[in-house]
Amino acid sequence: MATRHMVDKERTLWNGRPQQEIDMTTTRFAPSPTGYIHVGNLRTALMNYLIARKAGGTFILRIDDTDPERSKQEYVDAIQQDLEWLGLTWDRVEKQSDRLERYEEAAQQLRDLGRFYECFETPVELDLKRKKQLNMGKPPVYDRSALALSEDDKARLREERGNGHWRFKLDHERIEWVDGVLGARSIDASSVSDPVLIRGDGQFLYTLASVWDDIDFGITHVVRGADHVTNTATQIQIIEALGGTVPTFAHHSLLTGPQGEALSKRLGTLALRDLREAGVEPMALLSLMARLGSSDPVELQSSLEEIASGFEIGHFGAAPTKFDAEDLYPLTAKVLHELPLADVAEDVAAAGVPDTLAERFWDVTRENITTRKDLKSWWELFANGAEPDIADEDKEFIAQAMLLLPEGPFDDATWGTWTKTVKEATGRKGRGLFMPLRKALTGQSHGPDMSSVMPLLQVIKARG
Repeated sequence: MATRHMVDKERTLWNGRPQQEIDMTTTRFAPSPTGYIHVGNLRTALMNYLIARKAGGTFILRIDDTDPERSKQEYVDAIQQDLEWLGLTWDRVEKQSDRLERYEEAAQQLRDLGRFYECFETPVELDLKRKKQLNMGKPPVYDRSALALSEDDKARLREERGNGHWRFKLDHERIEWVDGVLGARSIDASSVSDPVLIRGDGQFLYTLASVWDDIDFGITHVVRGADHVTNTATQIQIIEALGGTVPTFAHHSLLTGPQGEALSKRLGTLALRDLREAGVEPMALLSLMARLGSSDPVELQSSLEEIASGFEIGHFGAAPTKFDAEDLYPLTAKVLHELPLADVAEDVAAAGVPDTLAERFWDVTRENITTRKDLKSWWELFANGAEPDIADEDKEFIAQAMLLLPEGPFDDATWGTWTKTVKEATGRKGRGLFMPLRKALTGQSHGPDMSSVMPLLQVIKARG
């Protein structure tokens, strides 16, 4: 007999649901405060956020801090700062460390149901059991030998080894559900070890705490990585045993590097705070992550509301998804190109640009920067001049041209007037005229229109 969670047609629809169900939509993002969140975490957070916001529902930030040794307040603060930077606002915060009594209530319910049993094997003993099973061609699942222990046996083992760890007794049936990304899924519970829910030291593990939270908070939709698929199967049985309503699950693909390599070793360099420090714009990151791995093209979006309105979880595939941080910078440049001065005024001022030149400076540089950090180098060029780039064959020409350069301050007509004079004096024209002059004044072969650049130039080091 199969344990089936084949939700009805309306519940499997992630969009276009009736109003009464939309009102109930509740999702959550549940990071552990043991480090900084990275792009992989963001993918999960964003999908859950978009589902809630599109449905007009509730998005919960749940801090999974049941591990007192590794959980740090500094990481809780950092998680919230990173989400706020991206505009992923939550409706409320829940901390698992505040809910330990509730988890004990859930554990007692499972004991009363006969679905919870205490085990005493050491890690070494468990490893030996797994190796023996593999040698025999059997799946390496827990053999449930603890179920044969008498109360006297348990008392003796507690005396010798301390408290045991507690496992949930799975019904050895087939567990089926409809996944929002993967489609119909089926796992034979007999191929999975009874999950440990409480460690011997009394720490509640993720599976029990998460399940009870989802029941208590009325979570209707759970989106997470494909590495949780087996967890989902066991959690469905635990939810049903505790009398909860099984949410609709969706498991997104895992990220890889641009060549398909494992991304896990690089995630430390892809923390959201590092991307922020590198100058990545929030909407560039959100626009990429909301479409990456889906059948929809990656396009720069103007707001989270726009992203949410077009978000479809069913458009995502199961194959590993390639992520290249370099793809964020063209999108970041597009974001900046469209911003008015008011949105970058602080950055322009921080670069050293006087208020009187701020508007002209931004108009000239906005389409020639990749991140806001580039503003400083542009102002240094305008204020202090650049190291001239002069080819040997152009040295005599540049020397003559600089003698013809009018005294500053320059205006919008200076470039046209000067190049006309140089052309008449030297006979040069076209690229042979304009490019050497640009490189002599700016040290660059490309950039903004020189007519607009000239009024900003404060020092001309190339003269002479």
